[in-house]
Amino acid sequence: MKRLLSMGLACLALTSSLAFAQQVREFSVSTVLSDAFPWGQAATKWAELVEERSQGRIKLKVYPNAQLVSGDQTREFSAMRSGLIDMAVGSTINWSTQVPEVNLFSLPFLMPDDAAVDAVTQGEAGKQIFAAIEKRGVKPLAWGENGFREISNSKLAITKPADLKGLKIRVVGSPLFLDTFNALGANPTQMSWTDAQPALTTGAVDGQENPIAVYDVARIDRANQKYLTQWHYMNDPLIFGVSQRVWKTLSAEDQKLLQETAIEAGQWEIAKARSELATTLDRIRSYGIDVRELTAEEHAAFVQATQSVYEKWTPKIGADLVEKAQTAIKNR
Repeated sequence: MKRLLSMGLACLALTSSLAFAQQVREFSVSTVLSDAFPWGQAATKWAELVEERSQGRIKLKVYPNAQLVSGDQTREFSAMRSGLIDMAVGSTINWSTQVPEVNLFSLPFLMPDDAAVDAVTQGEAGKQIFAAIEKRGVKPLAWGENGFREISNSKLAITKPADLKGLKIRVVGSPLFLDTFNALGANPTQMSWTDAQPALTTGAVDGQENPIAVYDVARIDRANQKYLTQWHYMNDPLIFGVSQRVWKTLSAEDQKLLQETAIEAGQWEIAKARSELATTLDRIRSYGIDVRELTAEEHAAFVQATQSVYEKWTPKIGADLVEKAQTAIKNR
């Protein structure tokens, strides 16, 4: 009898272990940058919070450097929508070809400061953008931050539109970016970051645009980039998203857990990225880089020089959405 009881208890323990193992779910999370950057840190923080709050029942495995789409970050949204990627902490730039509304953030010189960014993401414009993303097969959960994209080059300190005339500038693969730099008289060139670094070093390309964190961690100063201008020409918020195919398989409790942890991770990453900016700029200056920040008058000149971009892109993004964003910024 004791032997039978012992065997029964062992079977019960094994059954319980198997049931627990079956309950554990692992999901893939795509990011473009590793945790050497705030972007990657946002995804890592999310994964940590989810595992902690679910007591190990839900695990998020982060795949940096756009591994899940063979390095082609512009395919991330479509891969998530189709279910090939479960989740992502993605860029509005990279998602813009599938969700035209997120091009709002790429409109040149729309948002002059962090308060303007927050006014857009946390207001009616942000809600409308989230609705557009959800309509296209991805559930958006929270905002993060990749930051303002600033410009560097090897030739001169850029403080007015005329300074860009003829400069060959590496840009990301966005038609809106091409239109912006063409309007400023530059020669924009689309190329991967892998190709851009040697091109900058040899002088085949004069300059590039990226967030300050990328300039610092990637040591772009070593690629012949001696002049850096904080012109805040566009901001690239990050979005925590889940494939609708995955979202629908989750219980209401787990959906709530994922959303709450995404919001918390996003807020943590935004605060961290902003608080570290001054120190990062000091470090960049220590490399001997000429760092400039536009005055209000200089900024206004760039705004005026890029009005043709608004005329072309406002109808594509949605005139009502652009107006909501502009109103929110004005009233911030």
